[in-house]
Amino acid sequence: MPRYTVHVRGEWLAVPCKDGKLSVGWLGREAVRRYMKNKPDNGGFASVDEVHFLVRRCKGLGLLDNEDLLEVALEDNEFVEVVIEGDVMSPDFIPSQPEGVFLYSKYREPEKYIALDGDSLSTEDLVNLGKGRYKIKLTSTAEKKVQQSREVIDSIIKEKTVVYGITTGFGKFARTVIPVHKLQELQVNLVRSHSSGVGKPLSPERCRMLLALRINVLAKGYSGISLETLKQVIEVFNASCLSYVPEKGTVGASGDLAPLSHLALGLIGEGKMWSPKSGWADAKYVLEAHGLKPVVLKPKEGLALINGTQMITSLGCEAVERASAIARQADIVAALTLEVLKGTTKAFDTDIHAVRPHRGQIEVAFRFRSLLDSDHHPSEIAESHRFCDRVQDAYTLRCCPQVHGVVNDTIAFVKDIITTELNSATDNPMVFASRGETISGGNFHGEYPAKALDYLAIGVHELAAISERRIERLCNPSLSELPAFLVAEGGLNSGFMIAHCTAAALVSENKALCHPSSVDSLSTSAATEDHVSMGGWAARKALRVIEHVEQVLAIELLAACQGIEFLRPLKTTTPLEKVYDLVRSVVRPWIKDRFMAPDIEAAHRLLLEQKVWEVAAPYIEKYRMEHIPESRPLSPTAFSLESLRKNSVTIPESDDL
Repeated sequence: MPRYTVHVRGEWLAVPCKDGKLSVGWLGREAVRRYMKNKPDNGGFASVDEVHFLVRRCKGLGLLDNEDLLEVALEDNEFVEVVIEGDVMSPDFIPSQPEGVFLYSKYREPEKYIALDGDSLSTEDLVNLGKGRYKIKLTSTAEKKVQQSREVIDSIIKEKTVVYGITTGFGKFARTVIPVHKLQELQVNLVRSHSSGVGKPLSPERCRMLLALRINVLAKGYSGISLETLKQVIEVFNASCLSYVPEKGTVGASGDLAPLSHLALGLIGEGKMWSPKSGWADAKYVLEAHGLKPVVLKPKEGLALINGTQMITSLGCEAVERASAIARQADIVAALTLEVLKGTTKAFDTDIHAVRPHRGQIEVAFRFRSLLDSDHHPSEIAESHRFCDRVQDAYTLRCCPQVHGVVNDTIAFVKDIITTELNSATDNPMVFASRGETISGGNFHGEYPAKALDYLAIGVHELAAISERRIERLCNPSLSELPAFLVAEGGLNSGFMIAHCTAAALVSENKALCHPSSVDSLSTSAATEDHVSMGGWAARKALRVIEHVEQVLAIELLAACQGIEFLRPLKTTTPLEKVYDLVRSVVRPWIKDRFMAPDIEAAHRLLLEQKVWEVAAPYIEKYRMEHIPESRPLSPTAFSLESLRKNSVTIPESDDL
C-alpha cells in the first residue's frame, strides 16, 4: 500500500493510500482531515470542504495539479506539503534552500564503494564522495580498532572513572561529574546545545563531504564510538540523508563544534534533513522514509561525533581540488591570450627556468612551450609577426611562469597539509586502546588547516590579479592592436567593456577576502578555549576567492577567443585551436552586443568541469613524452599520461587531429 508523508502547518502526517487511482486533491483533503482531527478546535475550520489548498512536492518544490492521479504524480512514500490558502509557505518548513538544490533531484544512488580505514583518504576521494559517486564501507582493520577503543570507554564507565567528556561536563564544566544514569542524556544535551549555527545550509555535496570525513576520522579508532553506532552513521551516508548544517558558527578550535553538532542532530532524528527522495523534511521522517532508525547515543558518542576539524578540512579539500583545476587551466587561457596579443615564446626558454628551478615555475614554462608555436605545433598567428621589432612582452605575459608557478607550489604545500588533516584523529579526549587509557590534548585545534587555507587564498588570488591585467590588454586598443573592447562598430556596441569591469570588481573583492582570518582569535567558553583558529571562515573565503578566480579566467577565456576572430583567417596552434573550438561549442562570437552574463557562466562551467584542461592536456602530455628528460610533471596540478588514459582522455597521434 503506497504511503505519503505530508506536511500541514508545521506537522508531519503519514497518509496511507489504498488506491493509486486516487487524486492529489484526495491526498490533500485526507491530510487536512487528519490535521483537523488532532486539533481541539479543528484547526479553526468548520469542515474539510471549506479548506482551499495547494499541494507541492518537497523534492524540487513543484506544485501539483489536484486532479492528477497519485500513481502518476508521486512516487511511493514521497514527501509533499499542503499549503492552505492564506497561509505563507513558511520558512520554518524549509529554513533556507542550499544553492543549486534543483540539481540534486538528478542524484543516482552509486554502486561503487570506497573502503575507509582512517589513514588513506585523498582529497580527490573526498570530493568524489561529496559528489555522490561512492558509498562507504569500513575495512576489517578499522572495525577492529573501533571495537578496541570502545572497550576502553565501556571500562571507564563500568569503573566510574572520572574522564573529561565521558563522565564529566564539557569546557568550563570539566570538573562537574555526571551520574552514570545521566551519561546518555549528557551526550544528547551536548548535541542539542551545540547546534547553534546560523546562515545558509551546506549544499548536499558539502554536507556529504563533511559526513564522509567524520566517518573516516571515527574509523581511525581513537574516538571511542561503538562499531554499531558508526555503522548506523555509514548507513545514513549511503542513503544520502544529509543534515541541515548552517555554514557559520565555528571558531575552529575545540573542533568545528557547531556544524558537526548540526550534522549529529540529524543523525539522532532531530532538526532537518535532506535526501534526494524527500527534499527538506524533519530528520526523523527522512530517516524513516529510508528504513533507518535515529542513532541512540551511548556515553562519549555525542562528543565523538562533534569534536574535530572536519568542517574546515572538508571545505579545504574542495578548495584544494578546485584550485588545482583552475591553476592548470590558467596556463592554457594565458597562452591563448599571449597568441592573440602576438607575444613571444622566448620568455619560456628551458635554460631561463633551469637557472631559477622552482618546481611550479618550471612546470608552467613547460606547459607554455607545449601549447605555443614550435616545430611541434606551428602557429600561423606567430608566423605573422615573427620579424616584428618588439623586444619583449609585458610582465603579465612574460612572467606567467614565475607568477602562475608559485601558485602551483602554494597548492602543493596546502594539499600536503590538508591530506594529513584528512587522515588525522582530531578528537578530545583521545582513546588509546593499546594503553587502555584516554588522554586529553589539543588535536581539535584548527590552526593547521586554517593557516594553510589563508595561504591558499592569497596564492590563488594572483591568478585572477594577473588575468584581469591581461583582459585590460585585450580590451585596450593601444595595447592590443585589436578593436576597442573586442567588438566591431565600437560606440554602437560596448563589447567587453563591462565584462572587464566585472573582472576588476572580483579582483578587488578578493583583495579584502585574502586578509587572513587565522590571525584573529577570540577567547570563548569562559576562557577555557582562549586561543582559536577561525578556520571555518578561512575555508569559506578561500572557496569564494577561488570561485572569483574561476570567473575572472572565464572572462579572459571569452575575450581571448573573441580576439582570435579579428586575426582570422590565421590559425593558432592545434591545441589552442581545440580550446577555441570548445569555447565556440557553447558561446558564439560577438558580432554585436548581447546579454553577456549567460556566456560568462557557460565559460565558467567549462572551467569548473575542467573541459579546457581535458582538451589541451593530451597535447601537453604528448609533448612531455617527446621531450623527456627536458620536463616531467613537477606539481599536483600536472596530469600524467597514465592518469589521462585512466580518465579515458584520447592522446593525439598527430598534429592534424
